[in-house]
Amino acid sequence: MGWPFIGETISFFKPHRSDSIGTFLQQRVSRYGKVFKSNICGGKAVVSCDQELNMFILQNEGKLFTSDYPKAMHDILGKYSLLLATGEIHRKLKNVIISFINLTKSKPDFLHCAENLSISILKSWKNCREVEFHKEVKIFTLSVMVNQLLSIKPEDPARLYVLQDFLSYMKGFISLPIPLPGTGYTNAIKARKRLSARVMGMIKEREREEEDMNNAIREEDFLDSIISNEDLNYEEKVSIVLDILLGGFETSATTLSLVVYFLAKSPNLLHKLKEEHAAIRAKKGDGELLNWEDYQKMEFTQCVISEALRCGNIVKTVHRKATHDIKFNG
Repeated sequence: MGWPFIGETISFFKPHRSDSIGTFLQQRVSRYGKVFKSNICGGKAVVSCDQELNMFILQNEGKLFTSDYPKAMHDILGKYSLLLATGEIHRKLKNVIISFINLTKSKPDFLHCAENLSISILKSWKNCREVEFHKEVKIFTLSVMVNQLLSIKPEDPARLYVLQDFLSYMKGFISLPIPLPGTGYTNAIKARKRLSARVMGMIKEREREEEDMNNAIREEDFLDSIISNEDLNYEEKVSIVLDILLGGFETSATTLSLVVYFLAKSPNLLHKLKEEHAAIRAKKGDGELLNWEDYQKMEFTQCVISEALRCGNIVKTVHRKATHDIKFNG
């Protein structure tokens, strides 16, 4: 079960290849089976690598099981995070986020922003002998997201400050809750406060602009939509923005990295993918950007993404607590 308090946390979160489950789980599964006891993040836990049991847990979310993340994540995310909220608050926040996703994915400016930024980044690699793709794709995904969420342009220096704070913010999720200067936990708490202050400042500034404009018409973005939502308080509005960044930033960057990794090992599939893209591009005029209908035609592209998610690993673990004594296959 590991050391007192620390337990097996360090071994559990030790970095490993995204196309494997890591040495810790491989060794424990080999020794104890797919379900075993451990001490992680300062508390005792049952670790399940069993697909059938995991499906049972997820299917009974809210009935037999509830979300229960470590103390460090509670302190860093805040009580209004979708990951931690329950009941009516969870439903309210979830509906706002789903509305944003459904609205954004088909908006021309979202698609054009992603395409233009992709082209710009690819051009910047022209004279590079080596490219650290995962680092570059993190910058890309965050740039697209802060543009859509907060209207921060890719060339705005604020984008890099947000990226720096967000990386510190995320590192704290796998840290022990030790409130000492320089620890991942403390740095994440500070980064979250800076991010929250930045978003709150933008919300307040946007509200002042609305008052000064005297009902003048301008294009509404996501920040406008949550500002106008009277069911949300300021803390909930800030938390929604950070949750969307959290949900899309690391997962999207890792997925894109996995796609590139697997395609490099499969030249035939890469050729087929290029053919699909070339066929769509051939039907577009010079300088004409892609639209949502073009993306819907990329059937093989979606298959590649789905297969990368199946073969890779973008989320190491989810935390659940049993609300009742459970018997499963016993």
